[in-house]
Amino acid sequence: MTQIQISGLSKAYGPQPVLHDIDLRIEPGEFVALVGPSGCGKSTLLRSIAGLEQTDRGSIHFGTREVTHLPAQAREVAMVFQSYALYPHMTVYDNLAFGPRQRKEPEAQVRQRIDKAARTLHLGDYLLRYPRQLSGGQRQRVAMGRALVREPRAFLFDEPLSNLDAQLRVQMRAEIRLLQRELGTTTVYVTHDQEEAMTMADRVVVLRGGRIEQVGAPLTLYDAPANEFVARFVGSPPMNLLRARLQPGRLQLGPDLHVPLPAVGPGLADDGRWLNLGVRPEHFTLASDAADGADASLPSLPLRVQGIDHLGSQTELHGQVLGAHDEHRILVRLPGRLSVAVGDVVPLSWAPRLQHLFDLDSGVALSVPRAA
Repeated sequence: MTQIQISGLSKAYGPQPVLHDIDLRIEPGEFVALVGPSGCGKSTLLRSIAGLEQTDRGSIHFGTREVTHLPAQAREVAMVFQSYALYPHMTVYDNLAFGPRQRKEPEAQVRQRIDKAARTLHLGDYLLRYPRQLSGGQRQRVAMGRALVREPRAFLFDEPLSNLDAQLRVQMRAEIRLLQRELGTTTVYVTHDQEEAMTMADRVVVLRGGRIEQVGAPLTLYDAPANEFVARFVGSPPMNLLRARLQPGRLQLGPDLHVPLPAVGPGLADDGRWLNLGVRPEHFTLASDAADGADASLPSLPLRVQGIDHLGSQTELHGQVLGAHDEHRILVRLPGRLSVAVGDVVPLSWAPRLQHLFDLDSGVALSVPRAA
């Protein structure tokens, strides 16, 4: 197991900066996912760790060994790509054996490693087949097996499941996570799918514009996002944001629309500042269900329903908050099957401990005391 320490890492393509002073420590045996929108630098960061990109500033250490300027083949890492990168004219066995044979390892040792990888990845029945005879999931297993036989210091995955259908992606991410736990190999995993990152990783690194926005355990990012970007990127559907004005003991969302605000954090004055109120779609309830009729301590918003999605065990309502400063349109996800029609006005509520406040200009999360 290898610790990866990245310090002050920067990279530009010509005049265009891609990574800005990245500092990140990945613990031995840890599974870390890099997420962010297209162009945020997550693949460039992964390729820099692998030695496939030369960086402009900063350093990369594997344990106590600096590898910043070492070529990829000297770093002892294994990378799995989105495209599988299998040799079509070789059998599965020969694809798995290609790397060790290039390093002139003894054939008996190569066979032993392949047998072990084949057992781990359930490839024993496919060793004499060619890639064209395999399904997408089987090809991905072969790509993982080729990484496995190298016995690397770290696994690096670059969106390896993007080419698979939804059902197979769910199956394969469970298998990758199980394999990583069994092997205990330090793993860095790039994905554009935040749900994939949330379900697989020990920690998630959220990037935007080549900078790290927040690093933390998946539920930490979900429960305590550092800013609006993280709040909306982590969680599906994304968090709803409503413009509000901070007043003593309440938030004003419109001339005659207020919701109670039990407390704010130290240093955050009730000074009439404008901010954004954030509530996740799944944290709404119907006000009548939440309080058995009426409870002035709970927030309540009137939502005019403009669209309905029935998901079986859940119902999603798309609508507009009536009486708000802006024409706030939000998405609400409620449990069960609701007898609601387009045009209805439904009262929504939520637990104040689940709401978030963000500075209107910077997007930084503001301090709000949270009950356990």
